[in-house]
Amino acid sequence: MPKYLFTGSFTADGAAGILREGGTRRRDAIEKLFASAGGRLESYYFAFGTDDFFIVGDLPGNAAAAAAALTTSASGAVHTRTIVLLTPEETDEAVKLSPAYRAPGA
Repeated sequence: MPKYLFTGSFTADGAAGILREGGTRRRDAIEKLFASAGGRLESYYFAFGTDDFFIVGDLPGNAAAAAAALTTSASGAVHTRTIVLLTPEETDEAVKLSPAYRAPGA
């Protein structure tokens, strides 16, 4: 199953929700979100700095990942970014391909 990294920040309303409910309730909500999309949560970390959270999960594919990201963003409580993660083996497969490409101006 493909693996995705979700990073992002909470809006003021989202941060207020964390203050009210705590971190484990947020992790539980994301666990349920991923399960409802046919996936599973691997890890959930809160962070300091530009990003407030880092979430890694397995989801059936890009449509499920997009659905999870859209659903959370539509809440207005978070701003998210989604990154598709590749295993070293998937990278090995990628480097064996020979796509045709012409650089701009070449």
